[in-house]
Amino acid sequence: MIAIIDYGVGNLFSLQSSLHFIGADVIVTRDVAKIQQADKILLPGVGAFGDAMGKLQNSGLADVVKTEAQNGKPLLGICLGMQLLFSESHEFGVHKGLDLISGRVVSLRSAFDKQQIELKVPQIGWNKLVLKQDSPLLKYVAQGDFVYYVHSYYASQCDKSVAAFSDYGVKIPGLVQKGNVFGTQFHPEKSGEVGLNILRAFTEVKG
Repeated sequence: MIAIIDYGVGNLFSLQSSLHFIGADVIVTRDVAKIQQADKILLPGVGAFGDAMGKLQNSGLADVVKTEAQNGKPLLGICLGMQLLFSESHEFGVHKGLDLISGRVVSLRSAFDKQQIELKVPQIGWNKLVLKQDSPLLKYVAQGDFVYYVHSYYASQCDKSVAAFSDYGVKIPGLVQKGNVFGTQFHPEKSGEVGLNILRAFTEVKG
């Protein structure tokens, strides 16, 4: 069973529907016992990093998610949920993350301004994946497959953990991994067959 963490951030219906579509046993919950009983954890998220991290901590689930991941349970963070896996974010101040993957979340706009890149922020739309290293989540993905992004911040200083990236003026870590901890900056539930295959691959990861 996959537990989708419900901590008051984001619409979980499309993600739950996508997992049901591929035949996964899934529950949306904030119940600690159910999260501990689950085989895998999925951490979604939209919005601002500081607000989301605050809600995760105030719900008492930040320590639960971190402990379960440190004990070897497969964890997948999606979009903002992926960013929460990192050490810290510089979105509207400096905020500590779960620190399950080393790295910093920084502003696309700041990066573009420094390099005089004229692209729109946020990045909204389809972009192709450049596969960089092996990952269980990429077992059904081909070089150049397209996925769907919506984001204004991106992970940096995490090169060793990047399994696939997309080019949007700068290299955007699209899929990261450290052991049993995975993250996608793009939305697999909005990425058609490619996204469904990534979710399918996550259901097949051994804990």
